[in-house]
Amino acid sequence: MCGLAGWATTSAAPDAHALGPMAEALAHRGDGDALSAVIDQQPRRAVVMAASVTDETSRISLALDGAIVNGADLRKDLAKRGYQLRTRSDAELLLRAYQQWDKEMVKHLRGAFAFAIWDAPKERLMLARDRFGQKPLYMHQAGGALSFASEVRALTRAPGVKVEIDTNAVGEYLAQRFVRGPRTLIANVRKLVPGTYALWQFGTLRETRYWSPPDGEAPIARGPANPVEGFIERLAEAVELNMQTPKVGVLLSGGYDSAAIVALARTRHDHVTTFCAGFADDRRSELAAAKRVAEHFGTQHHEIVLERRDVLAQLPHLITSRDAPVSRPADVALHLLAREAARKVKVALSGDGGDEILGGYRRHTFLRGFKLSPKRVNGLFVIPVADPRLPVEEGRASALRNILFYEQTGWLADNLLERSDRMTAAASLELRMPFLDHRVAEYVSALPDSARVRGLSTKWILRQADRKLIGDANLKPRKAGFRIPVGDLMREQGVLDQLRGNGSRTRAYYDGKVLDRLLDEQLAGKRNHEETLWTLLNLEIWSRTLSDQSRRK
Repeated sequence: MCGLAGWATTSAAPDAHALGPMAEALAHRGDGDALSAVIDQQPRRAVVMAASVTDETSRISLALDGAIVNGADLRKDLAKRGYQLRTRSDAELLLRAYQQWDKEMVKHLRGAFAFAIWDAPKERLMLARDRFGQKPLYMHQAGGALSFASEVRALTRAPGVKVEIDTNAVGEYLAQRFVRGPRTLIANVRKLVPGTYALWQFGTLRETRYWSPPDGEAPIARGPANPVEGFIERLAEAVELNMQTPKVGVLLSGGYDSAAIVALARTRHDHVTTFCAGFADDRRSELAAAKRVAEHFGTQHHEIVLERRDVLAQLPHLITSRDAPVSRPADVALHLLAREAARKVKVALSGDGGDEILGGYRRHTFLRGFKLSPKRVNGLFVIPVADPRLPVEEGRASALRNILFYEQTGWLADNLLERSDRMTAAASLELRMPFLDHRVAEYVSALPDSARVRGLSTKWILRQADRKLIGDANLKPRKAGFRIPVGDLMREQGVLDQLRGNGSRTRAYYDGKVLDRLLDEQLAGKRNHEETLWTLLNLEIWSRTLSDQSRRK
């Protein structure tokens, strides 16, 4: 990992020292390549950015957040074309790939990445994000100036960026507990859409989508005769590519996804380190299931037993790290797990993305006759409203593919991946997700729907693969997820007092009488409104944090 930060403008450069606070806000994003300031000022434009590598001959500078996992193949290809790479750095590799293929180089990359390239001869800044959006990249544009950063709290420290809450986005957060991109909770701060590169030149910004999830289209070919073997082959390749780095571990839950990753990792590696976390008083904890998988494959397994009181203790810090409310208590558990894992490894693989690629949610089994509706959003089933990225021709894709595409371009990118990135990056742990390798996604998308969902059975192809990979039916992986009942925590007077009175920054958003009734019923133990109150409490703490940051700027 290595955070991105900088700005480009058609006027004189602001004080370049402003880059320091931006970089400081990203220090937790790990010990990637050392960054140095690049300042390039000409009469008609100026650029200031933190760079991992600069080539003095070509006058090209580059900063990379993440990893290019197919680096070995790219190095061989570039060597045949006459390039001599002096280091094993992914940043230098990316710079040479840019020299060879220009902006089209994004199509040659595999991995989780975001990067910035300043090409001085072309007077052009290029920003890009990986296909599913595993790595973040935010932008602020005003006039001819463009600021960018890996996280919002760094971007808000850039010159000329004002911190103002987008109240429309707040309404979206309250409805579904995340904000669909490219919008954010901060007015005029937006996300670069996954699978997109942006070119800034002479004050004009152009964005190009270079890849989109294939579930947005009808299948283009019939599936292979033995789809399970093909799936295992591609997932195994993705796991191996993501393990080609020192100190790699696996976050092991009780589910099929991470069990498959551990099984494939052990086929080529004698020593695999695994980590799992659970709460001491949770009768449905995943610790026991994860331990069985770890013992079966002989991993170096580490259990982290959590206490509920850790949740509130970490909340203010994690809201700052999240750049948004922590929408689910489970995010706190993920951070605590990542913090312990970071003591032993630098990179961790997870099964995230498996449900969205393979059809792993119960809602995916109730789609017979389902059609897109432009009239409403059902929070439970995430039924999409009209969206320009959705297929528009009737019958072009099945109901399952439609909802998977919507989730892959919304729920996955703007909720799950954002949460996972911030919670692990705050612990200086780099998270990688083999199920989101685009070749895995493209292979599965070319199969009939029945390869993913059959009747009430989800992730059919993965379950078949795990029969071959695990072999012991007694293991029966079963994912419960981090379920953290916070009803008791929401009854602590000091916690809920933040939503009352003149000190509240968000009370004006709600009907005060209804809010007070919810608070009174929670404190009296009459009803449990933990989910609603957790959502409101996080928004309140985030609003206070944002106000404090604005005053310090």
